Amino acid sequence: MTPGKGGSGESTLDAPVVLKLGGSVITEKDRPETVDEPALAAAGDAVADALDRGAIERLVLVHGGGSFGHHHANEHGISTSEGTRDAGAVMDVHGAMKRLNRAVLSALHDRDVPAVPVHPLSLAARSAGVDDDLDLPLSSTATLLGEGFVPVLHGDGVATAGEGVTVVSGDELVVELAAGLGADRVGVCSTVPGVLDDDGSVIPSIDDFDAVADALGASDVTDVSGGMAAKVGELLALDAPASVFGPDGLEAFLRGETPGTRIE
Repeated sequence: MTPGKGGSGESTLDAPVVLKLGGSVITEKDRPETVDEPALAAAGDAVADALDRGAIERLVLVHGGGSFGHHHANEHGISTSEGTRDAGAVMDVHGAMKRLNRAVLSALHDRDVPAVPVHPLSLAARSAGVDDDLDLPLSSTATLLGEGFVPVLHGDGVATAGEGVTVVSGDELVVELAAGLGADRVGVCSTVPGVLDDDGSVIPSIDDFDAVADALGASDVTDVSGGMAAKVGELLALDAPASVFGPDGLEAFLRGETPGTRIE
């Protein structure tokens, strides 16, 4: 697969699919800076196959922090609401995320996927503080898409007025990308087969947060970005339909199916 505009080269190609690979899927989240190599390889195979078969024409990929960014953010007390003005702390988090991003890119490049990095720390800001909407310029991502690349973003630090640098989660990036790029659909690949109810069964569909709030708990490992409850809340804000599914549902999602829990 080589980058190219495809067809007539017009920008009226299919609306992109936005896919998030959870950090707990592609890393061993309880072991600092450890990639889950078999899981990342399987995800790379699924993405490459979907692009090769034409099941997806345009794809934006986002990955979480897993044992890379979350580990360092937790050590420095940085979260989506608590920031730092320590440049060393910022570089610990951002540097870890770049290392994970490089591992993801390498897995994709090994399968001839034309993936390129887009680092949110260099683009995004909350210019009015932690309660402000995220400002994420999308012209570079949109242009890369139009030229046949697969942009790969990730959870990262974000410049935040009054707090220095805070954390922006991959889930929030997914929402910004989906809305700004007019995504056709959104997939969130997590470690569970969908959003689970109190009995541990997959909830087939969600269209109201309050109806499932009691069933959503915090992540059982270090997660500075909010766990499943935050994911569902962010995805409900989208116009595009979204699916939350486990690794076994990734190929089905890329084929156009709706595994796991449908959120709209």
